Amino acid sequence: MMRGTAPVSVEDVSEVLCLRLHKAYKYKLKPTPDQERQLEEIVWQCRRLYNTALEQRITLWKQRSISLSRYEQEAELKYLRAEMPDYAAIHSHVLQDVLARLEKTYRAFFRRVQAGQTPGFPRFHGPNRFNSFTYKEFGNGARFDNGFLVLSKIGRVAVRWSRPNGPWEGTPKTVTLAREADGWYVCISCADVSMQPLASTGCETGMDLGLESFATLADGTMIHNPRCYRRAERRLKTAQRKVSRRKKGSNRRKKAVKLLARAHQQVKRQRQDFHHKETLKLVRQSDTIYHEDLQTANMVKNRSLAKSISDAGWSQFLRILACKAAYAGKRVVAVPPAYTSQICSGCGVLVAKGLSVRWHACPDCGASLHRDHNAARNIERAGQALRGEVA
Repeated sequence: MMRGTAPVSVEDVSEVLCLRLHKAYKYKLKPTPDQERQLEEIVWQCRRLYNTALEQRITLWKQRSISLSRYEQEAELKYLRAEMPDYAAIHSHVLQDVLARLEKTYRAFFRRVQAGQTPGFPRFHGPNRFNSFTYKEFGNGARFDNGFLVLSKIGRVAVRWSRPNGPWEGTPKTVTLAREADGWYVCISCADVSMQPLASTGCETGMDLGLESFATLADGTMIHNPRCYRRAERRLKTAQRKVSRRKKGSNRRKKAVKLLARAHQQVKRQRQDFHHKETLKLVRQSDTIYHEDLQTANMVKNRSLAKSISDAGWSQFLRILACKAAYAGKRVVAVPPAYTSQICSGCGVLVAKGLSVRWHACPDCGASLHRDHNAARNIERAGQALRGEVA
């Protein structure tokens, strides 16, 4: 995972090389049963604090029209820790991060209100909707010693190291422990990560994302759509049916829920693995990659295509592509998507066609090629024009 980059135009390679990257490294933990119970207890207490702090904000606003800030609530933590031993057993930075998350949700709520979007007021979290906690300063409450993760008031937790070139690069900043369907993971967020530029190929390409094929490049290459969710749909349906048939609160239902979560996790990882492999191929082949600036949040409103669009995971793919490109010193440029499929890439004439028409045939210049191939060529040309205007 990498943060701090976005699919935007970059004018010069030297500017790309000057980017200061943030990167996160994720590893599987191997806690003992007692340590796992302690981790579960911390998550439970953090969720309880989050819900209490949210209720406090809501109550004070309704009764007195007082808006509490994160720092005002943080000032109360020392009294909370003095009165409640459960919270005294948790590192103070972990509790402070919980209140920081609540502040972040409020800011996102007001940002959406100001932008005229559907706001979505901050909600209370149930037992299955709060699955992580963070030590906001590496070395203070969380550190590594001789291959073990040493956590304050928990002890030494074994880690399954999976990177041959060292556990991380750059300067570690925060440590997050997350509970997933198959166990616990640690995520180390690092700053000032040095880049690893790849050799220049002198090639540029446009890319049209689709559903028939996952992506089509300007040279006509088509990337197969794996359809991970569609292929697993029957298995997921069976697992969901088992959950529905179990009595609520029973141990058999809990086991069925875990199996369902593992099934969904497998689909998620298959899709993510596909995205990582294909983006790496693209970054190795081209110095500049142009793609449409897709608004997938609006596209999934189409009931006929919503499941297929979500299954493709275009947003995640573009995010990973932008991160890998920045890390390798390459460019990713987003261009406006208007009329990329309608305009003829040969002569520029507008050839109107519905979504069901998969072949582009120009009556003026006689160009005949696949609709997505035509769009990829238009995207490449539009990206080159955009960069020329910037220069």
